[in-house]
Amino acid sequence: MLTYETPTSTQAIQWKCVESKTESRRLHYGRFVVSPFKRGQVSTAGIAMRRASLEEVQGTSITCARFHGVLHEYSTITGIQETIHDVLVNLKEIALKSDSNDVKEAFSSVTGPKEVTAGDTSLPPSVKAIDDSQYIVTITQPISVNIASKIEKDCGYRIENLNEYGTGEFPVDAVSMPVRNVNYSVHLFGCGRATRETSFIEIWTNGSLTPDEAISEASEKLIDLSSPFLHVKREDVSYLYSRNGESSSASARSSSHIYDVNELEGKLSENTFIDQLELPARAFNCLKKAKIHTIADLLNYSREDSSKIKSFGQKSVDQVSKALQERFAIELPKSESHIN
Repeated sequence: MLTYETPTSTQAIQWKCVESKTESRRLHYGRFVVSPFKRGQVSTAGIAMRRASLEEVQGTSITCARFHGVLHEYSTITGIQETIHDVLVNLKEIALKSDSNDVKEAFSSVTGPKEVTAGDTSLPPSVKAIDDSQYIVTITQPISVNIASKIEKDCGYRIENLNEYGTGEFPVDAVSMPVRNVNYSVHLFGCGRATRETSFIEIWTNGSLTPDEAISEASEKLIDLSSPFLHVKREDVSYLYSRNGESSSASARSSSHIYDVNELEGKLSENTFIDQLELPARAFNCLKKAKIHTIADLLNYSREDSSKIKSFGQKSVDQVSKALQERFAIELPKSESHIN
């Protein structure tokens, strides 16, 4: 059982594995309990852990296959039951485990008739097939089939561009996700101010790593992603003034790197389009027709100028003013700007 102290509670959060089983070579299951959390903290931790487990944990997969004399992936070869496309789909499903982060190569050279599986592939020493019985292709005649595969370690999905590959080489849209699914649930205990939460986390993996290894790696990735924010220095932070000259609460605490209004408008003109205001369709379309595309363009118009835009009534002006204030803490100029 692992424990750690939270800064908001004197009681240590503990987690342990309460169930672990191997449902098949390519399906491992683990169930963990984590407790106690303050109310609301389970969702914060659970969502982050689920996303990190699915998207940040590295897996090994085949990313490219090479067939001699084949022109396109929908080719058929006499003596082979499947099309090249079907073979690529089967190679995509092969579950692998690698101890190296380097790109590796594997080779299959089989003479039929024979049903070819992952166990017939010659893998480098650092790579292991989780299930040797995984199906690849059936050779129906006494011919030799040679397949060279590229193996890489990555995370998430990868969609390749076929144009970047040579004749006979075909990319595999690899899924480097050893964690197949993650669920978490919230359970309350205690009452009143003493109410706390317990979380149950369920993880299924493809067998290339155990559920506890997956949850450990996901936790490390979350720490790595958030650690830069622990070292933010006050002098590195910029604070903004609103148009009326009143500073935000943050700028009241520090005067470092304060932008004036002209500098702010310059930045907005380069980076921020009015789409970011999420205005109603009518107001948005009216601004676009008036060739107002950025926030900087919009700030050239006073409230009075804005009300003169074709089909742009007082209600639309109020909607724009509210969106500017809520999203950027700025306001439309109050005086007429004599826009031509």
